[in-house]
Amino acid sequence: MRGFANPIFLCKGGIKIKRRSRTDIAVDILRVANNGAKKTHIVYEVNLNFNIAQKYLEMLKEKDLIIHENGLFITTEKGKAFQEMAKELKL
Repeated sequence: MRGFANPIFLCKGGIKIKRRSRTDIAVDILRVANNGAKKTHIVYEVNLNFNIAQKYLEMLKEKDLIIHENGLFITTEKGKAFQEMAKELKL
């Protein structure tokens, strides 16, 4: 389903589920980590499993949007700027 920003799926029973974009998930992680957060807190707040969260955290670290310091993930200034840009571009 790549190419669609937020596809909607119908599940059993006719319940609509809207999938989050990669950007939405990244912004959610950065929001939780604004003041520092452990991986477990990020996993529960953003509603991800540990494996998926690890992939996102590695990607955010590679792009210098988040740092890992003393057991906490902390959003960098670049990460905060990214959050603001994503917020402004959200339709």
